[in-house]
Amino acid sequence: MLALRLTRAARPAVQLRRLLVATATAGTGFLLLSCLGYALAHPGSAHAATLRLVWCAVPLAATVYLALAVARTDPATRPRPGLSAAGLGPAQLMAVSALTTAVSCTLGSLLALLAFLHLRGDLTGLPFDGVAAGFLAAGRPFPFPAALTLLTLVPVTASVTVALSLRPRDPRPAARGPRRFGRFGAYGEVRGRETFGAYGRFGARLGRKAADGSTTATAPGTDGSGTGPEASGEPGAELPAPDPAPAPDSAWPDGTPQPPQGSPAGLPWGITLVTAGLTVHAYAPRQDLAVLGGWLLIATGLVLAAPGLTHLCGLLLQCTRPGALRLLSGRVLMSEATRIGRPLGVVCAVLSAGYAMTSLYAGSAAAFGPLATLGALLVTGCTIATLLTAAVETRQCRADTTAALLRLGAPPSMLRVAAALRAAALLTLFGPLTLAVAALAALPVGR
Repeated sequence: MLALRLTRAARPAVQLRRLLVATATAGTGFLLLSCLGYALAHPGSAHAATLRLVWCAVPLAATVYLALAVARTDPATRPRPGLSAAGLGPAQLMAVSALTTAVSCTLGSLLALLAFLHLRGDLTGLPFDGVAAGFLAAGRPFPFPAALTLLTLVPVTASVTVALSLRPRDPRPAARGPRRFGRFGAYGEVRGRETFGAYGRFGARLGRKAADGSTTATAPGTDGSGTGPEASGEPGAELPAPDPAPAPDSAWPDGTPQPPQGSPAGLPWGITLVTAGLTVHAYAPRQDLAVLGGWLLIATGLVLAAPGLTHLCGLLLQCTRPGALRLLSGRVLMSEATRIGRPLGVVCAVLSAGYAMTSLYAGSAAAFGPLATLGALLVTGCTIATLLTAAVETRQCRADTTAALLRLGAPPSMLRVAAALRAAALLTLFGPLTLAVAALAALPVGR
């Protein structure tokens, strides 16, 4: 009930993003049902029906990725002190976010089922003069249990992915090593070698850190050795200062950990996977499974390499004595390399695959049918919408920094020009990369 209330009370922009998730789910569900209809209409072509179902994994992954991006930008499921006081902690908000995603995806699956049944003629007769009756198995008994099983793939996969991605995490840093013991069994980190009798000296144990990170002090005269200040031999000794407790890592306003400040470590592995995928395209036969496997390698490599390339783009913006505008743009790209780079890698993979597949199926090969066109439009739209949603998430995470710059006197036009400069720099780097990957993937076909 709470998830429904939060869904209904959201802003129009949030409702639009949820509507995009429902639309993408409807398209993916229709493709899955079309595979079922093809299997019913061609019972002797089990291999072709299985291959069509395997190809549906691409729009399914794109839809789930869009649902995850929309769930991360949902302001209704962000941790707030008021909700925590009412008993809605991070775990409950994660469950609400997963349930909201399930509601959006279920709505899309129901729309796909209604559209499929309408085109089959099960509701009001065959529309469009029965044009779609061939690949929808019109006139044959329709197995509703199998259809419902296929339609539950997107809601279940999206909800589980959102729950795993938004699960509560401990913001405190992990322990750096095993516990070490000092003199006389005292636990804690020993910074220096203690001399004989130092344990019972007055004030020697003040400021020691306990196991939970807090400092403990021992009263004078009860320091554990049975001796007071007169027995120490140094009544005027200076008390050691307590050790400062390490500050926890800073976090984003939504509670997620801040990305590392160094360069992302996936660039070499990404280049390796892209090279392996291009090799598969160059030497493997022109079969659907080989093409799909090669593009999976290329897409995975681009997703892994894109954060490192985004970080490199931020570094290039700041080279050769940068001003305030270039410095601000480059720093934002470096800090948001992982958040922006992964959707950029997916977009590059999809655009490269679209160009290469167009070249692959040109000429004597079969032309694109309506279902193939629907799948291509669905994957392209989901990836572009995911990239725009990631930009919205980045803007939400930098809201405090933007407000601080405005309070310091930075003009709003400067922030807009910095955003345009970041977009131009990313387009300059990733545009030729997309064209190069597409040309290399289509090169064996044009030889």
